[in-house]
Amino acid sequence: MAQVIGVRFKQVGKVYYFDPDGIPLQKEDHVIVETARGVECGEVAMEIRQVSDESIVKPLKKVIRKATKDDLAQVRKNREKQISAAKICNEKIAAHQLEMKLVDVEYTFDNSKILFYFTADGRVDFRELVKDLASVFRTRIELRQIGVRDEAKMLGGLGICGRPFCCATFLGEFQPVSIKMAKEQNLSLNPVKISGTCGRLMCCLKYEQEAYEDLLRSTPKTGALVQTPDGKGKVTEVNLLTGLLKVRLDANLDAPARVYPKEEVHLLRDGRIKVEKKEMDALKEIME
Repeated sequence: MAQVIGVRFKQVGKVYYFDPDGIPLQKEDHVIVETARGVECGEVAMEIRQVSDESIVKPLKKVIRKATKDDLAQVRKNREKQISAAKICNEKIAAHQLEMKLVDVEYTFDNSKILFYFTADGRVDFRELVKDLASVFRTRIELRQIGVRDEAKMLGGLGICGRPFCCATFLGEFQPVSIKMAKEQNLSLNPVKISGTCGRLMCCLKYEQEAYEDLLRSTPKTGALVQTPDGKGKVTEVNLLTGLLKVRLDANLDAPARVYPKEEVHLLRDGRIKVEKKEMDALKEIME
């Protein structure tokens, strides 16, 4: 077991473990730590606790110190400099006629590096741009290409539900989302209805997936062969939330399907939920 604290460097970012080194720290305190990209100032998101050795990446780096007023003033100063740095970078991008969109700029706490985050449709040769920026800022420059989901997380906004983006408010890390989830939740596979503002599958498809998977274990799927009080039949439609099934009876295939509660039918052979190739091809653009 190891004693750690969790530190977050962005408002809604991943939590990293550090050794508190005996410094008394509480949640929302700011600390100065050494990271892979230099000395940074972060916020304590998880108070001191014991975690298993398997859950940490060794060597576990120690907290340098609790942030002082001067340290916090330096952070505010860096944020102000980021605005002018973004303006200069956009001017240089236009001068080099590069097909890229600047999303965000970050200074490391000690000003040893400036990171420029951008999006682009493909690979971009920005070597000359880096040289140009280095000559202006006289420090290390790093250009990092990000995806549309990361862009949405950085910029924020409102989703189709009318609430702020989940990724920008509480999701520390993106969870994998698939077309099969939408299919299992009986949602329309219309890209407009299942994709977020970023153009990718909505993160909220993941939230209820566990509940739907639990319901699917006790509910026959579409295409299943079942025994009803009126005879054998094939399930043509399923409402997982109400537990009602539409069944077309084998004895009268021309008659309309009948509705039965799932408790009144006995499963003989279950169906399968699968995404057809033509559906996958049509939705390829919103898949990662």
